[in-house]
Amino acid sequence: MIVAERLRPHVFRLPIEKIRAGYKSDIYFARTKLILERDKRHERVTMQVFQKHPDAVVVGTDQTLAILHVGAGHYRDRTRADALFDRYLSAERRLYSAWTLLPTLDWSAYEPVAREVFEISRELASLWQPAGQDLDVSSLYDGEIAKPHEPVMHIEGEYAEFAHLETLYLGALSEGTRVATNTRDVVAAANGKPVIMFGARHQVHEAQAGSGYAAYVGGATAVSTDEQGEWWGSTGLGTVPHALIAVYGGDTTVATLKFDEYINRAPEAHALGARLWGVRVDTSESLVDRAILRELEEKEGVASGELRGVTPRLVELVREALDRNGYRHVRIVVSGGFDAEKIRSFEELRVPVDVYGVGSALVHGAGFDHTADIVRVGGRPLSKTGRGYIASDRLHRVDWPSLVGEPDWARSSS
Repeated sequence: MIVAERLRPHVFRLPIEKIRAGYKSDIYFARTKLILERDKRHERVTMQVFQKHPDAVVVGTDQTLAILHVGAGHYRDRTRADALFDRYLSAERRLYSAWTLLPTLDWSAYEPVAREVFEISRELASLWQPAGQDLDVSSLYDGEIAKPHEPVMHIEGEYAEFAHLETLYLGALSEGTRVATNTRDVVAAANGKPVIMFGARHQVHEAQAGSGYAAYVGGATAVSTDEQGEWWGSTGLGTVPHALIAVYGGDTTVATLKFDEYINRAPEAHALGARLWGVRVDTSESLVDRAILRELEEKEGVASGELRGVTPRLVELVREALDRNGYRHVRIVVSGGFDAEKIRSFEELRVPVDVYGVGSALVHGAGFDHTADIVRVGGRPLSKTGRGYIASDRLHRVDWPSLVGEPDWARSSS
């Protein structure tokens, strides 16, 4: 899915002070910026960004633009800014350290530290000379398909103003493109059946919003956490977890009724009947389900193929049991170890699955790294061997005023 309306920079809630200080950058890029500033070098360059994966679903362009918007520029007094940033980090650490004292936190002691963080941040902002909108940027939209080595983005501007940002925007593009492309492949294998993104537990929590958005662009219909749906206006969706069943002594029925009572806000617990939307099959890949074992005992030779985990025969047995008991309307959601290959095999066998829940297969994988090269300096070709400038009429010129616009808080207060 091509997202032609770009996400605005404020959506990403970027750590602006750390980005501007180079704190999150590979140290050689931060040092490069420092050298160019002190040597008063103002060369204008063209940076070309590409990746090598065939038919990749590119995601991360909007986040890259946000990084360029808030991070491109320089401090008018670098020495003063460096000293302030050291104070900022110290105050921020003390601030978060205080939170570990909850609920015994002394708020009278916490408040001045919070105010110190704010005041330092404000002073750093007053020293900052922004240059984001001075950059001439052309880019694909999130969701567009890129061939190997095809330019994903061209950034033209004074290199000293954005040299320190390469680490961050390449990371955003690599992460987003990996998840979106993996999701696209899984969705294609699912033959039009919904795919739920269950990848949150396979990544550090800071990656949730970006990965959820990338999965959405790649074709996933739902995500499992609220933060995964934040950028695109969705919320988390899920089933009754094993842990809830365990707390109720392994009784799936009681756990389900309690879920209905407190989550669905039913006035009293009762048999779900026609209100039961679906059941999830999630047998561990190291186990053989009792239904399979029972069939082997009763009808020797019926069960065939792989016996462990969620197998085609197990799903068929669940469908047969539901239909036999008058629950033809109940859908079957499968999860646990599914990737494009396994889903494709299930679809070829016409296994009666209604929804696929996929986790690690969406967020893992190699080959999605992006690369950025200077390909022109002062308008003249200058690049690594084999990495010359490639013109592309597929790149869309970024209109900074339209992208940045007026912040939501300003509109709501007017």
